[in-house]
Amino acid sequence: MKALPVCFVCVVLLVCSQTFGGTEGGGVATVTEEFNPQRFEFAVESGYLFGAFNPPVRYEIGAEFLTARIRWGVVQSDNWLRGYNQFYVSAIAEPIFRGIENHYFGLNLGMRYNFVRPRSRLVPYISGGLGLGWIGSHPEIPGGQGQDFTFNILTAAGISYSVNDHWKVNVGALYQHLSNGGQTDPNPSLNLFGPQVGVTHSF
Repeated sequence: MKALPVCFVCVVLLVCSQTFGGTEGGGVATVTEEFNPQRFEFAVESGYLFGAFNPPVRYEIGAEFLTARIRWGVVQSDNWLRGYNQFYVSAIAEPIFRGIENHYFGLNLGMRYNFVRPRSRLVPYISGGLGLGWIGSHPEIPGGQGQDFTFNILTAAGISYSVNDHWKVNVGALYQHLSNGGQTDPNPSLNLFGPQVGVTHSF
């Protein structure tokens, strides 16, 4: 629970330093030309997730992500689909603060779509991906995950703010599903929802 406030404070300090620090000219039009954004991004994101859909016990999970993204096509349109795609790879580290297990580590690969508005620093986004990982399973406990090896599904929606051509901050909502795909019986799985914040560097 402590990781989320710390990350939030860092995000606020970054925004304030860039906003009031006298960065040179340019304004919104140079947020890398809207339709020619920086090709690569590296993001650090944190979330706090809660178990849903009748989990066997109450779950609270910290979600930490290191994510690399690459631009993958631009949609030059005059309607709401105006924007660009990104392919991403995320490394996941999740301490389980409340629940049967106590940690999860994994990888997730997916796509993100950014809805670019004309002359706006605010960019809504949606993303989704599939991956795999390892959880500290306790199959001997009723409701516990049946084995360590586990698949994951991630979906997210939110909005990012372009501080300048190289830095963005974002806030959104995250859904995560963990399951071993029926490799054990029972296979209780986990469904988790919660907020997420992050900082992104583009280059």
